[in-house]
Amino acid sequence: MYIISACLVGVRCRYNGVITINEKLLKLVQAGKALAICPEQLAGLSTPRLPCEIIKNKNGILRVVNSQKEDLTKEFQLGAQKTLQIAQIVGANTAILKARSPSCGKGQIYSGNFNGELIAGDGFTTLLLQKNGIKVYTEEEF
Repeated sequence: MYIISACLVGVRCRYNGVITINEKLLKLVQAGKALAICPEQLAGLSTPRLPCEIIKNKNGILRVVNSQKEDLTKEFQLGAQKTLQIAQIVGANTAILKARSPSCGKGQIYSGNFNGELIAGDGFTTLLLQKNGIKVYTEEEF
């Protein structure tokens, strides 16, 4: 069983409300081989919502803030935790998540400057899933 970012299979949950469909991933969901999940919606965030990026605070701790500098770290942590719980319940050992997202990004995320710059890093959900033995790929890697 796979966990797939819901925004990749036609669910209107991207921060900007745009619908995207990756046909290959959608077929996995339709075949019952994957479950579509949005960590940000699981945490109660609305769609659309302001763009969010990961920053390091003065103490070096990772935080998630939106473009108005509102701290949404607790919501992103909650979404990651709920995603992990669901993955464990359904026995998922692999996740295919949205590249560069502050929740789902793997290998590269936005810099926290809201200028389109990418840096090395992983999203909150990716980090938690990997820490718990779930393999994570982006839609670009799969």
